[in-house]
Amino acid sequence: MKNLLYLLLFLISCAPKGDHAKEATNSDKDYYQEQHRPQFHFSPAEKWMNDPNGMVYFEGEYHLFYQYYPDSTVWGPMHWGHAVSEDLVHWEHLPIGLYPDSLGYIFSGSAVIDWKNSSGLGKDGEPPMIAIFTHHDPVGEKTTENDFQYQSIAYSHDKGRTWTKYEGNPVIPNTEKIRDFRDPKVMWDEANEEWLMVFAAKDRVKFWRSDDLKSWEFLSDWGHQYGDRNGVWECPDFFPMTVGDSGAPKWVLLLSINPGSSNGGSGTMYFVGDWDGKNFKIESKFEKDILDGKSVWLDYGRDNYAGVTWSDVPDTDGRKLFMGWMSNWDYAQVVPTDKWRSAMTLARTLKLDDSSAGYRLFVEPVHEMSKLRGVPTKLTPSTIAETMGLIGKFTANQSEMVLEFDLEKTNAAQFGIELSNSKGERYVVGFDQEHNQFFSDRTHAGKQSFSEKFGAKVHRAPRLSNSSKVKLHLFFDSASAELFADDGATVMTDIFFPNEDFSKAVLFSSGGEATLAKGIIYPLERSW
Repeated sequence: MKNLLYLLLFLISCAPKGDHAKEATNSDKDYYQEQHRPQFHFSPAEKWMNDPNGMVYFEGEYHLFYQYYPDSTVWGPMHWGHAVSEDLVHWEHLPIGLYPDSLGYIFSGSAVIDWKNSSGLGKDGEPPMIAIFTHHDPVGEKTTENDFQYQSIAYSHDKGRTWTKYEGNPVIPNTEKIRDFRDPKVMWDEANEEWLMVFAAKDRVKFWRSDDLKSWEFLSDWGHQYGDRNGVWECPDFFPMTVGDSGAPKWVLLLSINPGSSNGGSGTMYFVGDWDGKNFKIESKFEKDILDGKSVWLDYGRDNYAGVTWSDVPDTDGRKLFMGWMSNWDYAQVVPTDKWRSAMTLARTLKLDDSSAGYRLFVEPVHEMSKLRGVPTKLTPSTIAETMGLIGKFTANQSEMVLEFDLEKTNAAQFGIELSNSKGERYVVGFDQEHNQFFSDRTHAGKQSFSEKFGAKVHRAPRLSNSSKVKLHLFFDSASAELFADDGATVMTDIFFPNEDFSKAVLFSSGGEATLAKGIIYPLERSW
């Protein structure tokens, strides 16, 4: 009976999906113009999307695969959707990359280029692209065995356009029978000349090694004594970085958790330490920050989850490039969009530095975003009284702002930016000087009734910088705001759903005056 169910699943899931598998076109004037549709973020042309997967650079293309269900706008049997970009800004939709099969749904994972053909899966002297992912057996999930998730691979000879599943799958079976046993991230460990895999296993991560991407050897467990433990760990990423300009080597572990984030629901923690080829050891300067269930968060907004980095970015580029899913499991399946659900964050650059708060990741938008900038408006340095200071009328759903406030000349308790529309809806983001916190307030930013968890509270984030200048770098899209404060020391990402586009923006201060030292506003072209 179980084999019959497997066969049925295979036949249903692998059947052609009709229009879902066709490349989208933007020849229609209404293309990507639906209410709440992001104008310069990646979103699927239609249906459900969640975690970014298989992010790899190869021959001039950044590949973005993603968790995708082509038959509904809510989560279902997972596929890998696929898109490519030459600049991390403009994206081309491609047909579905990986379909469910007799081993199960295709859950999250990663992709690498096997440059030396260590796997033996290359062809005609060309290196294969290898996808590493979790197979999730929906039939086994209904049993008590808890061995229904395991790691598998597939390979491509045509730049990820078509894939062949490896006949020896799974390459890492779930012999420990751990219920949450998923999301493999693989990298080439140059120092030890081997493939290194990390994946999540309930409340810890597991490290494995391989010479050929097919046969894997367990190295170690890590994490049962660190970090937030109020949810399931997911989507780890592990990579070396140098600390600032010092050249000192450290390793960074990204780890998503749901629920349990700083402002509720889904979020991503990170850890800094050293790797000896078998074990990850937390750096002593970082350890004090994560004892007793404490965490250091990559993003303090509610809507940046399951993010990972691109592999095989050329050394001539040198950046550690990141992208996350711009939603939260608290409400992702009920947000008020009809044709599609979810978007990705902007592509971001990660940098590790030894700040006044200790080792921290600094996160900034990729410089390629400047391609979308229109004619800028420079703001005159000014004092903002407790009443709001008008910036001007503009379309806030496609804009970038870079603002700098002088704390030495500011006695306001709070200051920042408010977006609003003719319906009286508003979104507010700024700095709370009294509590040394940034804040993002969507409690009155439009539709809320779809989830009691969506607009329940103001989101807050600690300020790490000690500078007398507060820098707010903001991107506003039709349904989102991304704040990169103090050159990326503190980041907040939030989505919202106003009933009409925000059309007015003002600077404000409360409880005193704030001094704007300088500012510039860029209208942004749409990327679709």
